[in-house]
Amino acid sequence: MNKEKRIAIFSTLRDLNPKPTTELNYSNPFELLVAVVLSAQATDVGVNKATDKLFPVANTPEAIYALGVDGLKEYIKTIGLFNSKAENVIKLCRAVLDQHGGEVPRTREELENLAGVGRKTANVVLNTAFGEPTIAVDTHIFRVSNRTGIAPGKNVLEVEKRLIRLVPEEFKLDAHHWLILHGRYVCKARKPDCPKCVIAHLCEFKKKTT
Repeated sequence: MNKEKRIAIFSTLRDLNPKPTTELNYSNPFELLVAVVLSAQATDVGVNKATDKLFPVANTPEAIYALGVDGLKEYIKTIGLFNSKAENVIKLCRAVLDQHGGEVPRTREELENLAGVGRKTANVVLNTAFGEPTIAVDTHIFRVSNRTGIAPGKNVLEVEKRLIRLVPEEFKLDAHHWLILHGRYVCKARKPDCPKCVIAHLCEFKKKTT
């Protein structure tokens, strides 16, 4: 795919949604961090149902840590892998308190040192909470990048590096959100909705649906 086509794709997605953001509910960087950790192998809708009950009660490292693992489980037990996630979030809270003065760290290395936080989660927090032009590659973005030809790669890290290199600078800050929403609602895994796709004429996917 050439540069001109990528510019046209992202321009089209921007026209459709000028200010995209995450579908996770949050009001500060710490809430976002917790929500993204909880969202691994779970839907944003499912996470929001849990955090809509949790955050009014506890939305700081101190408050969630005070709940303890068992107390936190009561709020997140509807989310997949809630046992291990509860343990990770409590460890994360302790580290944020002890090592970062209660504030969410703003570097990738520090974020990835927190329990339950990998590269994808760190990228989401850096981008959405702190406005850095990172691109977190999840299954949706991996699929869209390969299908369309925007940034094909054999694994998520390869796709991430290609996106960072190939996405034009003016689109880089919001590229993550445009691609994930496109993958979630249009370029779906089982059957992409090509007839309703606004970038179908630019996409290089050979097996378009009709």
